Amino acid sequence: MSSMFALLMLAMGTSGDVLIQAGDIIAIPGEKSIGPGTVVVRDGRIAEILPGFVEREGVRSVDLRTQTLLPGLIDTHVHFSFSPETKLWSAAIDTPEDVALFAFSNAKKTLEAGFTTVRDVGSDGYSIHALRDAVNEGTVVGPRIFLSGTSLSIVGGHGDMSGLNRKATEALYPYDYTGACTGAVECALRVREAAKYGADLIKITSTGGIMSQQARGLGQHLTNEELDAIVTTAHSLGLKVAAHAHGAEGVTASVRAGVDSIEHGTYLDEETAKLMAKRGTWLVPTLGLLDGRKDADASPAVRAKMAEARRVAGQNIRLAVKYKLNIAFGTDAGVSPHGENARQFRHMVEQGPMTPMAALRSATVDAAALLDQSDNIGTIEVGKYADMVAVAGDPYRDITVLEHVSTVIKGGQIIVRDSDGRP
Repeated sequence: MSSMFALLMLAMGTSGDVLIQAGDIIAIPGEKSIGPGTVVVRDGRIAEILPGFVEREGVRSVDLRTQTLLPGLIDTHVHFSFSPETKLWSAAIDTPEDVALFAFSNAKKTLEAGFTTVRDVGSDGYSIHALRDAVNEGTVVGPRIFLSGTSLSIVGGHGDMSGLNRKATEALYPYDYTGACTGAVECALRVREAAKYGADLIKITSTGGIMSQQARGLGQHLTNEELDAIVTTAHSLGLKVAAHAHGAEGVTASVRAGVDSIEHGTYLDEETAKLMAKRGTWLVPTLGLLDGRKDADASPAVRAKMAEARRVAGQNIRLAVKYKLNIAFGTDAGVSPHGENARQFRHMVEQGPMTPMAALRSATVDAAALLDQSDNIGTIEVGKYADMVAVAGDPYRDITVLEHVSTVIKGGQIIVRDSDGRP
């Protein structure tokens, strides 16, 4: 994508108008495109949407007349503080400053791939808090970030550290650092601490995890009482709860406890899918979970869980489509490669099967709703942030065109521009 970076961070002018002329505009994904038009950007937001190619004397225009313009994409499940190459022992050598810079590089890749908003659901320490705040203050350029901070888990569960000897674990991952909790009272305390230190939502690990270094399977971890305490406390503070849950029992327990979203839902079954539909529980299916992961690089315990997950791949998204669940786009980037987030669209279309229109909607309109940000992002409408991407093609016909965005605009700034639309 090197040709895309020639005009990296070319300011569009956060004061004064800019005209974005597009050959076609998908203003509200899930609805018919509105044809050729001009989007007027003013002070970082969308001020007008006009038919045809409009010119105004003294006002700069951006020519995307051969491109399709659509809202900035949203990934609701990323981990900026690590990548598939991150080693188990990295905390022994990485400083918080190292992690912050690494996270920034991952955020940059994500934004340049067309994802103008993300939800970071589990990064150690407070490096991502600093990155989020720096982006919001304009100190650095990155996607809009909504974060949970450290995931809450049982002691020794997915989200807590295992796989190192006791002395190393206690030195690198002390108990209060990991988000581990035992019992309803302590788990409620962890929620309050997360809120105190700036979390936008709460992330929990209700079941075992595929990539954690333990051979305990993917069953339920947090007890029903612990789940109830977490959800009740979080909701009382105005925070949603995202539940990492693979095994069917843990998925069901999380839904019954009232979590807002199931992350992964690998072994989702029909009865729980029906319950999710009834309650309005979201599914974030992370179909690219194992992209970039080689079995040879994993421990025996992890290899066994990877094999299990591959055996039922797509079961969750097929049930979600069948029972019309709320689906939000989320990739698990960090476990899968950063910057390749759009590859999941083809998984959704192939495995769902979802229509390209529905897959795109999951990463715009629907993802914005999960984030409670529908007033600001998710569509190209007057008053919303000027977060937009352009592609050379029609994503309603070929969803893979989203893997090669030609232009990325965030808050009225051109982040990436390639006038010929080629990757």
